[in-house]
Amino acid sequence: MKYIICEQPGRLTLLEKENPIRGLNEALVKITRVGICGTDLHAFQGNQPFFSYPRILGHELAAEIIEIDDNEQGLEVGDRVIIMPYISCGTCIACKRGKTNCCESISVLGVHEDGGMQEYYTVSTDVLVKANSLSEEQIALVEPLAIGAHAISRAKPSNNETALVIGCGPIGLGLLKQMQLLGIHVIAMDIHSDRLVFAKDVMGIDQIVLADDNAETEIKRLNNGQLPTIVFDATGSKQALESGINFMAHGGTYVLVGLYKGDLTFNHPLLHSRESTLLSSRNATMADILQVKLMLESGLFPDAAFITHRVSFTEMIDHFESWIKPESGVIKAMVHL
Repeated sequence: MKYIICEQPGRLTLLEKENPIRGLNEALVKITRVGICGTDLHAFQGNQPFFSYPRILGHELAAEIIEIDDNEQGLEVGDRVIIMPYISCGTCIACKRGKTNCCESISVLGVHEDGGMQEYYTVSTDVLVKANSLSEEQIALVEPLAIGAHAISRAKPSNNETALVIGCGPIGLGLLKQMQLLGIHVIAMDIHSDRLVFAKDVMGIDQIVLADDNAETEIKRLNNGQLPTIVFDATGSKQALESGINFMAHGGTYVLVGLYKGDLTFNHPLLHSRESTLLSSRNATMADILQVKLMLESGLFPDAAFITHRVSFTEMIDHFESWIKPESGVIKAMVHL
């Protein structure tokens, strides 16, 4: 079978090897779609935390079951499945509290261990979710959208609040749309005007703000003179992460969704005077996966338009580096196997 490996920063290689053989309580699946996310792009660039080389990337996966034993989930050969890519231990203090997304010894497919950028893959049956009601592309979108769903669950927004999302990449756009569907007033902010246009014209986010010197004034204008009570950072940019608190109302909540590889500095008097709630949001839980599955089944999320670039597996390497550049216009690239 064919597989693509990131041998070192800046180098992807298409190779061949024998098909994998499944073990006890595992399924053999055929990978049908792989979504490309910021983690993959950062790994390619060499600035992804918790990462080592060489590594087979890919954790936004759609698959079809080829072989499986009897199982409690009722999964069968031929089923389309979501693959939950976060493998947790089940015994650490985080897992025992239901926070499997931040397990002390978590292993993320495509990050800590080889992922699904390969034609066939073996995976534990307990991380598979039957999804015959979804298309293959929708299945591959479940994981990145679940990142947003988890961030929302961390913030616990109510309908009388306004949320600002800084960063209109795929995670930020997913966050915005899911909150909008929950009836929450949302404002999108980005440094790139074309991404704001995408947020408005494609995702239906009417209130957009360009991240410039007038951003705070514009945010207040869109929110009855007030700053938002919730701010999400979905950029992973040091500058954006450190400045996001400036756009948050007194008594508000700041949720760090984007990940920066290094230290951050916040102005403590500003943080303290606003009695800010500072939260991080990592990965997603099975509950988030199932919630996003229901949302996609509803047809309310514009998934087809959300995927802006589609390439075949054998063509991916030729296109991959271009997706790092903002001028490519990529929101979500999807690889077809």
